[in-house]
Amino acid sequence: MSDRRPSPVSRRAGDENDADLSEADGAPDFRMRRYRLDPGAEVPKHTNTVEHAVHAVAGEYVVGIEDEERTASEGGSLLVPGGTVHWFRNESDAGSSFVCMGPNGDAGIEPVGE
Repeated sequence: MSDRRPSPVSRRAGDENDADLSEADGAPDFRMRRYRLDPGAEVPKHTNTVEHAVHAVAGEYVVGIEDEERTASEGGSLLVPGGTVHWFRNESDAGSSFVCMGPNGDAGIEPVGE
């Protein structure tokens, strides 16, 4: 944790990057980013060296964790421990989005081959 006190930052829904916050915004300890998945879109299998939390904001999508797939829908949350293979896929006919929150710095993203 940082010893410096950040200044408050406020974003309005609909602003460009409305859910994105990071060290560049004065958040000394964490970053938050919203990802949007159009119908049929996916985030391929990967790992991160750091743990992060995922919160479903809108719609529905499939989230894979190691060898298990489950459906995530609006309001649900998930903790992904560092080093865990995971992926996201939108199989619905509507867009979906989720917010990912983790520590600042290099997330150590590594693709995982099929």
